[in-house]
Amino acid sequence: MPDQQRSALTPEGRATHLDRLRGATADSPLDVLVVGGGVNGAGAAFDAATRGLSVGLVESHDWASGTSSRSSKLMHGGLRYLQMLDFKLVAEALRERDLLLEHTAPHLVRPIKFVFPFFKKVIDRGFIGSGVMLYDAMQSVGRKRAVPFHRHLLHQKMLEVFPALDGEKAVGALEYYDAQMDDARFVMMLVRSAAQHDAAVANYTTVIDYLHEGERVIGARVRDEESGEEFDVHARTTILAGGVWTQEQQELAGAGAGLEVLASKGIHISVARDRIPAVPDTGIITQTEKSVLFIIPWDEYWVIGTTDTPWTQDPRAVGATSDDIDYVLEHANAVLKDDLTREDVIGVYSGLRPLLQPVKKGGDKGSTKVSREHTVMEVEPGLSAIAGGKYTTYRVMAEDVVDFALRDLEPERPSLTRSIPVIGAQGYGALVRDKAEIGRRHGFDDVRVDRLLFRYGSLLSDVLSLIDADPSLATPLEHAPRYLRAEVVYAVRAEGARHLADVLERRTRLDYEVRDRGVAAADEIAALVGAELGWDEATREGEVSTYREYIAARLAGETTRSDDEAAARIATAAEVPGRR
Repeated sequence: MPDQQRSALTPEGRATHLDRLRGATADSPLDVLVVGGGVNGAGAAFDAATRGLSVGLVESHDWASGTSSRSSKLMHGGLRYLQMLDFKLVAEALRERDLLLEHTAPHLVRPIKFVFPFFKKVIDRGFIGSGVMLYDAMQSVGRKRAVPFHRHLLHQKMLEVFPALDGEKAVGALEYYDAQMDDARFVMMLVRSAAQHDAAVANYTTVIDYLHEGERVIGARVRDEESGEEFDVHARTTILAGGVWTQEQQELAGAGAGLEVLASKGIHISVARDRIPAVPDTGIITQTEKSVLFIIPWDEYWVIGTTDTPWTQDPRAVGATSDDIDYVLEHANAVLKDDLTREDVIGVYSGLRPLLQPVKKGGDKGSTKVSREHTVMEVEPGLSAIAGGKYTTYRVMAEDVVDFALRDLEPERPSLTRSIPVIGAQGYGALVRDKAEIGRRHGFDDVRVDRLLFRYGSLLSDVLSLIDADPSLATPLEHAPRYLRAEVVYAVRAEGARHLADVLERRTRLDYEVRDRGVAAADEIAALVGAELGWDEATREGEVSTYREYIAARLAGETTRSDDEAAARIATAAEVPGRR
């Protein structure tokens, strides 16, 4: 049984992980080096490590600091893919969603109910109803259902379930289930799971070149962004999981062939929960002229999105424009009884989807594996790249790329991640049963306990141990009371946070959960983080100042009308520590 303490991404442990990467020499290489700490890279590292291989994982910024922390936060089967008749993809995604709910990550993934309103009584009920019926039927083939079956809602029942719907436009609805998660925390837990199985993992470690022996890639030269030290990491095979940065890395490797990835911007807004009345844990899905719009319940607010527009600017400077925000509001208001306004918008976040294009010239049948949603390709001998895909099928994608990378090296080492849970799952059920006692012992209400369980799973015991040792850590943050001081300390001691932005944007989600985007809480959080990392006063003030500058730039971008203008504003703060 792997040692759970090995999973803790401690400040001291980072040096140990770097030493292990540094020790991967030509005479003693890693089996697998993974480049990129988003969901694909973290999933690949976890998959390879559970096979008993020696694994390294490097990320140039923080875990999930790119696309993987800026999704719609859904683990869903992809209902809209049924319209494209992509039954295989939907069936695969539904199997993976149910596996997460029931076995591998019940502490990180939970069911959510959606109402799909009808605006044309006969046509919508027939067309959408038959699609969801098929969607549900595909979940029932050969296995126990993980979520309830769908049901049709007549007009009055629809308004009882979701009173905020415009009853003059919507003539009825259909209710069905999918699942949701906190994307950034999910990736961080995958990284910890890889570390638990003895992978060497290091954030803020940038690949600056790829090592070659003849034409074969044999690892990478990396730079520790904290010390500036550069060193070589040798590996028998290297996996590139670079998302929208894939082509940049392929060029760095001098690859003659490669994957072509384009970036599409998606933005989400958050509004207060009481602004849209509904039955708890119930959201809205509706079609738009381009894709779908989700109104998703999340803690004390709603997440609403998304857009889908080409992004040709610097991916490190992605930001929302005023037009993006108006687009989301317009489409939400098309189904809601009471219109939302810009004054209702608490926060905004923006991300880039990596859209996979046809394989560049140079690939051949033997060096490429393509599915509808993702592609694995040998871009150079010894260097395999994966791109595309969807969050829900990350495990299948990880299995595919590791199988592909090992096909000539370790073909008899099968994936085990279908049976091995993500860290925090084991013992989670017992904590759920004891949640009343947890609340009584620490003075937490049910909302607080449920929130903590969903964030930490069975690792909540470690957070509570910090409070037992120092009761002051049970105090909520003054300007962000949904979080405890203990959670900030734990983010540094166990979750790999190295900068203020890591905590404000990914260990918590304060950059869009509160109206000031976390600025008011920055001083208190920086004091807690700085005490753990040994910051002096100048460093602490610098972290706070640069975060405030970044938020100011982001807010300024949200007043612009074009991506060029928004990117120009964001670019002024793109190098804030902890940022892409």
